[in-house]
Amino acid sequence: MDLNTITEIARPASRAELPKWTAGDAWLAGGTWLYSEPQPRLTRLIDLTELGWPALQLSDDGLEIAATCSVAELHAAASALAPQWRAAPLFEQCCHAFLASFKIWKTATVGGNLCLALPAGAMISLTAALDGVCTIWSPDGSERRLPVLDFIEGPQRSALAAGELLRAVQIPAAALGARTAFRQISLTPVGRSAALVIGKTAAGGGLDLTVTASTRRPLRLAFDTMPDAPALHARIIGDIPDALYHDDHHGDPAWRRQMTLRLAEDIRRELADEAP
Repeated sequence: MDLNTITEIARPASRAELPKWTAGDAWLAGGTWLYSEPQPRLTRLIDLTELGWPALQLSDDGLEIAATCSVAELHAAASALAPQWRAAPLFEQCCHAFLASFKIWKTATVGGNLCLALPAGAMISLTAALDGVCTIWSPDGSERRLPVLDFIEGPQRSALAAGELLRAVQIPAAALGARTAFRQISLTPVGRSAALVIGKTAAGGGLDLTVTASTRRPLRLAFDTMPDAPALHARIIGDIPDALYHDDHHGDPAWRRQMTLRLAEDIRRELADEAP
């Protein structure tokens, strides 16, 4: 879609060249959502692609995913490094949860998916479940770090202040080495996720359960030991108030809650097979 209110496109090549943020600005990386509908309030796009951030950087501490890393780049890297990462299947599962064409995979970015903050954002599900931490650049030249679980505050609402920029997401090595289980459901075979639940084994035989898509923001339920079915059910009912379940044409809140309970129990059974 043509954005006919845009009067300027800035293409900084370094952080020092980032222009001063003003009303009407928008960061541009993949642009798959930005160009999908009218943006009448925008007058300038700040293109991040010339900054040259490496898409992925692997170290002993874990994996750094640049905000400009495309879904296709993430998927390819996860496939190549799968022998080193026990959690590697989760990358592929979350990439496919987009249900998007190869054109979207090659263009849409991890950072864009997080910043859009849709409940069904598959990169939100992935990075939240793997204990991801966002690095955020502030306009004054400083930076701050914030867990993905806190970065997403609600539907299309992130923790970014005006002029702040998501630089990268760090996934710790411990999370990459964890066993994971993935469950997702939609109202239709190729529909947007209505509930997406991910389980991850934790130290001491515990369970980290991350609930996304069915809720307005990602939620984490942590168990010190592998729970039984009644304990899991009670935690979900007690810790996720009805008001936090998302309500749109992709699923009724009561149905989303029921699917969350069902998917969580499937995950518990899968991961309990390997609990100490």
